[in-house]
Amino acid sequence: VPACCSARYNLALLAFFGFFLLYALRVNLSVALVDMVEPNTTLPKNTTSNVCPEHSSTINVPRNTTGQKYPWDADTQGWILGSFFYGYIITQIPGGYLASRIGGKLLLGFGIFGTSVFTLLTPLAADLGVGYLIAVRALEGLGEGVTFPAMHSMWSSWAPPLERSKLLSISYAGAQLGTVVSLPLSGLICYYMNWAYVFYIFGALGVVWFFFWMWLVSDTPETHRSISHAEREYILSSLKDQLSTQKSVPWRPMLESLPLWAIVVAHFSYNWTFYTLLTLLPTYMKEILRFDAQENGFLSALPYFGCWLCIILSGQIADYLREKENFSTVCVRKCFTLIGMIGPAVFLVAAGFIGCNYALAVAFVTISTTLGGFCTSGYSINHLDIAPSYAGILLGITNSFATIPGMVGPVIAKNLTHNNTVGEWQTVFYIAASINLFGAVFFAFFASGEVQDWAVSGYHLHGS
Repeated sequence: VPACCSARYNLALLAFFGFFLLYALRVNLSVALVDMVEPNTTLPKNTTSNVCPEHSSTINVPRNTTGQKYPWDADTQGWILGSFFYGYIITQIPGGYLASRIGGKLLLGFGIFGTSVFTLLTPLAADLGVGYLIAVRALEGLGEGVTFPAMHSMWSSWAPPLERSKLLSISYAGAQLGTVVSLPLSGLICYYMNWAYVFYIFGALGVVWFFFWMWLVSDTPETHRSISHAEREYILSSLKDQLSTQKSVPWRPMLESLPLWAIVVAHFSYNWTFYTLLTLLPTYMKEILRFDAQENGFLSALPYFGCWLCIILSGQIADYLREKENFSTVCVRKCFTLIGMIGPAVFLVAAGFIGCNYALAVAFVTISTTLGGFCTSGYSINHLDIAPSYAGILLGITNSFATIPGMVGPVIAKNLTHNNTVGEWQTVFYIAASINLFGAVFFAFFASGEVQDWAVSGYHLHGS
């Protein structure tokens, strides 16, 4: 069954654009916030660590100054940026459960639509007061929380086992590209227009995407209006022994399943390093290496571009190894997870020992984030290998744990770097690398590539 113009690849493409917008909506505030805050209320430049010379002598050209400014201190800004995760963690498991009940199409569609609407309301909320802005960001988190479980749930009905890595890596790679494009683009919008348009433009694009999604997508191959008979039969026959017809969710055996906890530990560990890099490396470069990464939108987006390329390529390689080279699913998942977690750990530690070499710092950070892309074809889609029928619920469980590093990791790191010394930052990198290493080893020991007994009808068929 050809891939070109097929219903399953059209779904992957629409999902790609959906996750592109989802991450653009998530990260645009961190760029816009610079312009939203009165200059004298931000943290003063650190002067305790003048080990490295200034790398940049750029004259600061005044930005467009028509946007409203607010007197928010650093703590308030921290609450504004963190409020997203407090909403995000709440809807993970309910999102997976709802997707298994009503289907992922409506849940994913309205999740992104809701996030887009609240993004459009962000300038109004900021005008009304910081409490309103925090509430709007938390509501955006609630909307985004259902999206990954809903997408996993849809792929359990759409992705033939030997095409899982390809299809899922295409759809989820949109998230990385959304980060790549929205970081520099948000900066340009702030510079040439004003910060409010960052929210208006991305919010409007999300609403437009929603209409295409509702029109072109269906929950299952059986209900798709224009799918070919051959493709429908191909998908259904490839999944016939893997899905459960049980109405009730087997919560107890699910939560007692060691392969599920292997994914939980890997997901938590990977995100610890990911969020450390996302939130703190610009600070490290600015305070220690004395180079303001925000001055160059391209350089701040480069690591995520590398990760995007790696996700796409590793998805193709993973399915090639399984189909053509007869590697077992569990072997591929473990190998890709080990590369995607140990690689970033090594280069993250190396970033703490490069002295004042800024070029090497950018190279190490880029390599570290790029190698993390292997994890998408590793632990990240392993939910579909062990329990396709409950993949949405499993992702909800693992993503709930994996959201915790976004809430506590940067806080712990900030507490460890009061004086912004090289030694303190090395400690932060050591902790992140150690957690990554532990997660990789735990997954390598306890992961499975087979459908679990509890995940199929009547608790029979494939053993674990």
